[in-house]
Amino acid sequence: MRKIIINGIDGNFGNLVAKNIQKLVPDTQLIFTVPTVKKLSEYSGSAVQVKVADFNSRENLTAVFKDASKVLLISMPFVGAKRRAAHQNAIAACVAANVKQVIYTSVISASNPLNPSIENIDHGYTESIIQNSPLDYIILRNSLFAEAFITDYFRLVAAGERVAAKNMGEGRVAFISRRDAALAAAAALNNTLLHREILNINGRVPLTFKEFLNIGNKVTGNDIEYQQQTDEEMYAYFDKIKVPRTTDGDFSKSPLKETSEGMVSFGTTVREGYLDIPVNDFSTLTNCQPRTLKYMFEHAADFQLGARHPTEK
Repeated sequence: MRKIIINGIDGNFGNLVAKNIQKLVPDTQLIFTVPTVKKLSEYSGSAVQVKVADFNSRENLTAVFKDASKVLLISMPFVGAKRRAAHQNAIAACVAANVKQVIYTSVISASNPLNPSIENIDHGYTESIIQNSPLDYIILRNSLFAEAFITDYFRLVAAGERVAAKNMGEGRVAFISRRDAALAAAAALNNTLLHREILNINGRVPLTFKEFLNIGNKVTGNDIEYQQQTDEEMYAYFDKIKVPRTTDGDFSKSPLKETSEGMVSFGTTVREGYLDIPVNDFSTLTNCQPRTLKYMFEHAADFQLGARHPTEK
């Protein structure tokens, strides 16, 4: 019998994957993990096993992952050495536990050494460890989640502002919804034909940020304009509205749930063309089309970023 493990089901992305995989796989074949005992209750009435996974402990992870058919490693919601150490623990545990295949949620262009995104350091590092291990794998390189930008759009509307300042220039990105990326992860978990594959999970159409705003404005009747900024101007703006630079910062007064370092460097990545990748494996993997940006704006309540769910101790 298959044993499929989804980590971090207490988080926004992991919770969506969990709901999708239950439509594809019997509960008896599923193990969901959470970082603390306090978050064990949601699936207590089902046949799904729920276990505590401590990403600071290879020994704990090895026991949890033992003889699993597939393990979904969702990239940790913090950036830097702490995340790389957690990912390394997970991959080493997969090897020690005789896991048959690991599925990792990465980002578009993660293997490009010139990609300027601060996130790329962690993703490229993790991909390299996986590919140089004896593990079978599927790496899902997700495009930027539309939810982050839709949430920010409505933040501007609520504040009565008419200008969206970004450092994305005229670069293009095929925004994907987090819901569709989670569907792709569930499909990969249920797939028995893919081995040592890297897939690009893009939205339907690559768009500039101005085109993104035009769609939002047309759907909502608002008139938010695009103001191109330099990286330095964006850092100054985020500092002014109390957005922390790193995931170790204080988010209590921030109107955004992402770091300025992450957002600015992703903006640079878009501007310089690293996310304008024409290859899209979403439809082949899931047998359906990704949601359009128009649809997401029309159903905006379902496409908000949500609260942060850091899982480190």
